Amino acid sequence: MATETERKFLVTGDDWRKGSRGRRVRQGYLSADSERSVRVRLVGDDACLTVKGASTGWTRLEFEYPIPTQDALHLLDELCIRPVIDKTRHDVRYGMHRWEIDEFHGANEGLVIAEIELAAEDERFERPPWLGAEVSDDPRYYNANLARHPFSRW
Repeated sequence: MATETERKFLVTGDDWRKGSRGRRVRQGYLSADSERSVRVRLVGDDACLTVKGASTGWTRLEFEYPIPTQDALHLLDELCIRPVIDKTRHDVRYGMHRWEIDEFHGANEGLVIAEIELAAEDERFERPPWLGAEVSDDPRYYNANLARHPFSRW
């Protein structure tokens, strides 16, 4: 059984960009409700299907499977909830952790979120100076909800 423990924060300023590597991500949701979500993600030529369960605290079940790129393209174009999430994901090291910073485009333009995956909910981590308010418990910032209720419409 696979689990992820993840926390999310708004990002302030641009200092995080120093030394970051960005890659474009398209992801869409085939199903998105409070109990589970089914996501298709395409990063370059790598595609996957991910099933996530409901969150308990900052932890939830997560299962991810590679799928053919052409299948992902068809699912994103034909079956996913609109709008499809379009973002650039940056990998940034700070302290002993790797942060994923998502810079959203399209209907979610202007939103920048930092995510950190932890081994346990009580794991300590250094707070980078560009880290803003925590939004881990705010469902508006879940990618599945950003597909249905984009940031530009808040």
